[in-house]
Amino acid sequence: MSTTKRDLVMKIADETNLIQQDVYSVIQKTLDYITESLANGDNVELRNFGVFEVRERKQRIGRNPNKPEQVVTIPARNVVKFKPGKVMKENVADGVTPASKGSAEAPAQAVPPVSEQPPPSF
Repeated sequence: MSTTKRDLVMKIADETNLIQQDVYSVIQKTLDYITESLANGDNVELRNFGVFEVRERKQRIGRNPNKPEQVVTIPARNVVKFKPGKVMKENVADGVTPASKGSAEAPAQAVPPVSEQPPPSF
């Protein structure tokens, strides 16, 4: 199963008691700025999470599997590489989520039981 942007918005909105549209705007702006930095050739470092790096994939020769005699030149291009941070590596290896071990950076707030929460509005 994948986690979508919508899932993130709903979780964050529930935990912080913020309006979903405000949370969506912050997440979208964050992603836009990360994309903009990468497009400019800059690396993006998020402590304890990881580093997004722009790397150049060199030009190479490829072949069509249906016509092996036909040689195709694949041009050089920039690609994004993600290198996970130490904390993320450890959490993924151990199967630990930041919420389950208690994050020192963001103290957990009391969240009412599901039965007391209003249904999400869209």
